[in-house]
Formats: sequence, C-alpha cells, structure tokens
Amino acid sequence: MDFKELEKFIAIAKEAGASELKYQNEDKKFGISFPVAGATPVAAQVMSAPAASPTAAANVAAPANDGLVEVTCPFVGTFYRSPSPEDPAYSKVGDKVSKGQVLCIVEAMKIMNEIESDVAGEIVEICVENETYVEFGQVLFKVKP
Repeated sequence: MDFKELEKFIAIAKEAGASELKYQNEDKKFGISFPVAGATPVAAQVMSAPAASPTAAANVAAPANDGLVEVTCPFVGTFYRSPSPEDPAYSKVGDKVSKGQVLCIVEAMKIMNEIESDVAGEIVEICVENETYVEFGQVLFKVKP
C-alpha cells in the first residue's frame, strides 16, 4: 500500500467513525487509534513498519490550569532538543521564546519536523527527555506567556 492509498484508507476510517484501524501485509504492520469525543487522544502505534505521518500537522498550544501554555506534540515520533548531537539545544528552561521560534525537532518517518512555539514567553518546563518517543498530544514544553 502506498502513501496516497494509506491516506485515503485512514480518511475513510475516520469518516466512518472508526475508533481504530489496523493494517498488515507480508512485511508491514501498523495500527492507529482515533480520538473519540470526550476521550483522551491515543497515538498511532507502529508495530514493525512506519505508518504515515499527518500531512498538515501543527503543534497545539493549550492553556494549562496554572496559566502556563502547553506546547504539545502534533504526531508520533522521536523528540530531539537539538538539530544534531553536537549542536546546542534549541531551547532550555528559562529561555525567552517568540511566537514561531523552533523549540525542538520531532522525527517521524525519517523526516525531521521542527516544532515551533505558538506563543511568546518563557520556557518554564521541558516535559520530555531528549531522544525519547513522544505521542500525539503529549506535552513537550510549558511556556509562561
């Protein structure tokens, strides 16, 4: 199944109201769970081969109860604080960031996706360890506007 077919298959499943989709052939296997109204979003889970990454994903900043804005992961992947192991981190606790500033990279399907801040403010917490697996909707940073 190629990427275009996979996108169509996922769209059909979503429109039909499916809560989960699984696919398997001789050398590839993946599963994805879709958010259900009123439930916490569940991320795609790749079992042996990479699944398709969202085509128009953007990180969502949501206000937390303590007045902080949470920058969340727009898709499943691996979190990196810097562009390479030798380079300094894009951001650290205490840094002032502007709207649109790159905070980290999330690698999905061997594509490095820059995650930008949706708000200007100060980073008060980095919620994920470098080079760890992250899920859709997982909080990556907390920013004080």
